[in-house]
Amino acid sequence: MSQTRIVVDRIEGDVAVLEVGGTSVDVPVAALPEGAREGSVLALTLQDSDSTDMAARLERMQAKSNIGDDFTF
Repeated sequence: MSQTRIVVDRIEGDVAVLEVGGTSVDVPVAALPEGAREGSVLALTLQDSDSTDMAARLERMQAKSNIGDDFTF
């Protein structure tokens, strides 16, 4: 299991700009945990999981997105 620190740098409309390991990543605001706002520090924990389960989770996150194919991790 590994954990990554994520900071919500700013929110621009429906897009949140996250700082992840020195890189900016755009994600839909709908994918953030409830209550997250600019300056929030989040932790992403990756567990060894069935790849089918991870693919299903990603599809659910993309379905919440208005960004479409630009939404990547």
